[in-house]
Amino acid sequence: MAAFFISDVTIKDPEAFQIYQARAASSIVQYGGHYLARGGGIQPVEGEWFPRIIVIVEFADTPGALAWYHSPEYARALAVRAQALSRNLILVDGMNDVMSHDGDINR
Repeated sequence: MAAFFISDVTIKDPEAFQIYQARAASSIVQYGGHYLARGGGIQPVEGEWFPRIIVIVEFADTPGALAWYHSPEYARALAVRAQALSRNLILVDGMNDVMSHDGDINR
């Protein structure tokens, strides 16, 4: 089952952010992940959430996603993260047997 990192990002230092972004992107590819969204327009529809930048990265499964997050390759990006950006980050499992593709809840 696919797993998705979803990050709500605020850039603090544009130069450090460029370093972080290059290192993170390289490590994501090494671990089989790929970007589904990286920046782009955001249109709030409901609620009080007004993110500046949303990043969504897909991995084949949760163990693979966590292997990337804890990898030495991504650690190089994390070394500049605090200077480059602040963020909220979550890991979400893809579809499971609780809800079908058409939105019906399986019982």
